[in-house]
Amino acid sequence: MRRGVVMVTMFGMLGGVGRPQKQSTTSPQTPSISNPLPSLGPETPPSLKEKQEKAQNDERQKRLVADTDKLLELATQLHTDVAKTDKNVLSIDVIKRADEIEKLAHAVKERMRG
Repeated sequence: MRRGVVMVTMFGMLGGVGRPQKQSTTSPQTPSISNPLPSLGPETPPSLKEKQEKAQNDERQKRLVADTDKLLELATQLHTDVAKTDKNVLSIDVIKRADEIEKLAHAVKERMRG
């Protein structure tokens, strides 16, 4: 009798080993990896895209011309200011103008790179 109770208890603890278990009907869905970058809107037609790129390049070129004109002006002013000073006097305006030229030249260089 004891043996029967022990077997029933063990069978109850095992919980029906050998019976197929139900699979969960709410499994998490994995996103599709076929398109890792979803489109953010309708595709731009090639002709419109080319026009936009051309307009951006034209604007970039105008800014480069304006900035290089400004660089030329600043460099000319710097040259004039340095010519007015002697070897014992260093003007603060000359230093400020040289810093401005350096910053503008760096900005032009970065813009030219794209």
